[in-house]
Amino acid sequence: MFSGIVQQLGEIERFVRKKDFVEMTVKTKGDFERFDLGESIAVNGVCLTVRSEGKFSFIADLSSETLDRTSFKNAKQGDIVNLERALTPSQSISGHFVSGHVDRVGTIEKIDKKPGEIEFWFSYPEDLAPFLIEKGSVAVDGISLTVVACKPKSFSVSLIPFTLEHTNLGKRKIGELVNIECDMIGKYVYKACETLLGGRQKAPGVTLDILRRTGFMDNDVS
Repeated sequence: MFSGIVQQLGEIERFVRKKDFVEMTVKTKGDFERFDLGESIAVNGVCLTVRSEGKFSFIADLSSETLDRTSFKNAKQGDIVNLERALTPSQSISGHFVSGHVDRVGTIEKIDKKPGEIEFWFSYPEDLAPFLIEKGSVAVDGISLTVVACKPKSFSVSLIPFTLEHTNLGKRKIGELVNIECDMIGKYVYKACETLLGGRQKAPGVTLDILRRTGFMDNDVS
């Protein structure tokens, strides 16, 4: 489990394709060091297991499933990646609960520079629409962000200079792929509503009115 607060930027030092998997070496710096074998680390929002370690590097294996479902299908040596160690019981959660299990891959559609902020627009597959709402949480490449606006197949976030400096989004370009993980609490609420309504086959779709009637949302929320 992670919080979506990036702790350090790393660099893909080696990206070696084997027969059925990829062996990836990530180089780190600063105080992001001394890894334990078997520990979980979120790399661009993907929960990976440390298979081998050095003082300022670790090796993780990426299965064919991981390559198919994440932006690592396009990864290469030299890419800058976001890193976060798994949460411990003593840590505060400044972002939101992030599992490290990517829902879908999106694409950077637009980067709009504004005074004091930069607005990013990301495209996403249509089946994620129920889980992306304005002012809701979303993890993009492992970064806990707040959705500013939603369209049928895209959403926007607003990034302050601190976020741009401490994550890899400051170096990203239009057309590049990103990993999207929707808020797990929202997914559980949606699933619970489907169950209450008799399953996906019979449900007309989860609406704000349904959420209010089933007790998941206050009547004052609009």
